[in-house]
Amino acid sequence: MIFGRSERAKPPVEPVTLKILVAGGFGVGKTTLVGAVSEIKPLRTEEYLTEAGRPVDDTTGVEGKHTTTVAMDFGRITLREDLVLYLFGTPGQERFWFMWDELSEGALGAVVLADTRRLGDCFAAVDYFERRSIPFLVAVNCFEGSARYPEQDVRGALDLDDGVPVVLCDARDRRSVRDVLVGVVQHAMDFGAEHRQTVTT
Repeated sequence: MIFGRSERAKPPVEPVTLKILVAGGFGVGKTTLVGAVSEIKPLRTEEYLTEAGRPVDDTTGVEGKHTTTVAMDFGRITLREDLVLYLFGTPGQERFWFMWDELSEGALGAVVLADTRRLGDCFAAVDYFERRSIPFLVAVNCFEGSARYPEQDVRGALDLDDGVPVVLCDARDRRSVRDVLVGVVQHAMDFGAEHRQTVTT
């Protein structure tokens, strides 16, 4: 009761839940990104690298990496009271790519995480999302000691369409990752609206 009048409780908001993929090459920072922003303890399926995998796991440039994702990473972030993102990090090595079809089912969009020292490692992810018309943006993970390149240079090296956003980020920083996720949601919405308009005209 407030001043003799009962206050009606607001009905609980049923949030919209959206699925976002985080893809990219081996050791680019996908697990770190999901962990940096997730409001729940992230699910990780990491295993130690072994001698048996050495011939197929190229650790050039990431020699300090001792584990690898073998299925997926999973996390959750609430962007607004009515909007929740479920994040699915894909495995980076080619032998685990069969998981991508399962993980991409029902995805609104994707983040392709890139390392400018090994830019070619994200070609497979770019090609995958282009072929399936899944909207994505490229987030360049700014590793310490790595060179910074203008957006147009990254876009040209990856042969991206003009409509694909390219942003810089720090996969360790929650605010930076949150900005990337807001960007991919906005891009996916614009992408969907554009394609609906194309169909109706």
